[in-house]
Amino acid sequence: MTTFETVTLALTGLATVEPMAKASGTVNSPLEPKLVFDRVSDFSTTAKWDPGVVEAEKLTDGHVEIGAKFRVVARFMGRNSELVYEVTEFTPGSRVVLRGENATVLSIDEIIVEPRGGGSTVSYNADLTLKGPLKLADPLLGLAFDQIAKKALAGLEAWLAD
Repeated sequence: MTTFETVTLALTGLATVEPMAKASGTVNSPLEPKLVFDRVSDFSTTAKWDPGVVEAEKLTDGHVEIGAKFRVVARFMGRNSELVYEVTEFTPGSRVVLRGENATVLSIDEIIVEPRGGGSTVSYNADLTLKGPLKLADPLLGLAFDQIAKKALAGLEAWLAD
């Protein structure tokens, strides 16, 4: 579908709610799966490994579980953008899905940790969708998001190396 077709569909109300910016990748770690999962499922750690994140904090008390919330401030196109993430799916030790949202964007992040030899493999999938009138810029978001995701995955792999 061309950008013109995407814009036409959006203007006529026929566009689907498909996320336009998708990123996925896999990183390996020498660390045991439980430790890796505990680190990555706690989204307050994102500022330690994602160079695009300038602040991150846990908003709820207790362990990471369904309903846990995090505040993440990311630098994107010269501006800080705050998203509040909530854990929507949680399988202890292996899988977490977080939904992040603000007035202009919706992000769904899925992280899966699996054993690999004496260490772990982390699969990370993220879908980003612009909301409201900004939805027309979704095709451009995909181009920028790809580069951001590559840097984040490299940071995650380095952070999980020790």
